[in-house]
Amino acid sequence: MGWFNRSQQGINTDTKDKKEIKDGLWYKCPQCKEILTTDDHRENLCVCPKCGYHERISTADYFRILFDEAKYDELFTSLHSGDPLGFVDRKKYSDRVAAVEKQTNLNDAISSATGFIEGRKVVVDCMNFEFIGGSMGSVVGEKIARSIDYCIENHAPLVIISRSGGARMMEGAFSLMQMAKTSAKLTQLSDARLPYISLMTNPTTGGVSASFAMLGDINMAEPAALIGFAGPRVIREFTGKDLPDGFQSSEFLLEHGFLDYIVNRKELKHTLARILNMMM
Repeated sequence: MGWFNRSQQGINTDTKDKKEIKDGLWYKCPQCKEILTTDDHRENLCVCPKCGYHERISTADYFRILFDEAKYDELFTSLHSGDPLGFVDRKKYSDRVAAVEKQTNLNDAISSATGFIEGRKVVVDCMNFEFIGGSMGSVVGEKIARSIDYCIENHAPLVIISRSGGARMMEGAFSLMQMAKTSAKLTQLSDARLPYISLMTNPTTGGVSASFAMLGDINMAEPAALIGFAGPRVIREFTGKDLPDGFQSSEFLLEHGFLDYIVNRKELKHTLARILNMMM
C-alpha cells in the first residue's frame, strides 16, 4: 500500500514532475566513494582529489596531457591487424577486429605520435586498453619497431605507455614473436644512445610486462597500477599460498626494486621533461 500512502500525503512522483539530470554529470570514485562533478574530475586529469585513485583514460587524453599545446602528429595510422591463423572462437577474429575498430575508432591496441614535451621532440607510443584489452599482436610490435626507427632517424627519445592484458591469443606465435622483436629493436635504440622511458599503468601484464614494458632506461608507473606477468588470482590458485598485501601493485614493485619512480598523472609531463633533460 506504499503507493496509496504516498498519494494521501501528496507525494507525486509522476515523470513530468521529476527534474531532469544529465547523464554523466557526477563522478563517484570507485575506491573512496568521493563524489564530484565530471567536469572537476576531468579537470583533475581523472585523478581523485581525495584518495589519488587514477581512473583509466584514453590515449588521446595522454597525448593532450603530454604534448605541448596538445599538438602532435600521429604515426603509422595505416597499419591494421591481419588474420594469419584464420582464428575463430565465438566469432571470426577478422570480424572481431573490424567490430572493435568501428566501436573505438582505433586501428589497433597501440597509437604512436610525435610532438614536443616542454620543447623537446619525443615519440610517444600509448596502448589502447579498449582495443581487445590492449592485447599485443603483430601491429603493436610493428608500430613500436617503426617508432624506434623514427627515433633513431630523428634523434628523439621514446616513451611507451603500457596498459595491456598481454599477448593476443588470436595471433598465436605471431603475437609472442613481438616480445623478441620489440626487445631487439630497443637494443638498437640503446646502441644509438637514445633514452627509452617506460610508463606502466593499470594493468600491465602478460607478454607486455615480460618484454618492452620492463626494459626502460627508466621504468615508471602510475599509483596503484597492477603490474606483473600472471595475475595474483592465477598465482594464488597455482601455488595454493596467500600473497603479500599489495602484491604486484606499483608500490610493491617500487619497494622491491623493480621500478624507479611512481608518478602522479598531474606531474607526469614535467617529470618526463626533467628526466629527458638529464639523459640527453
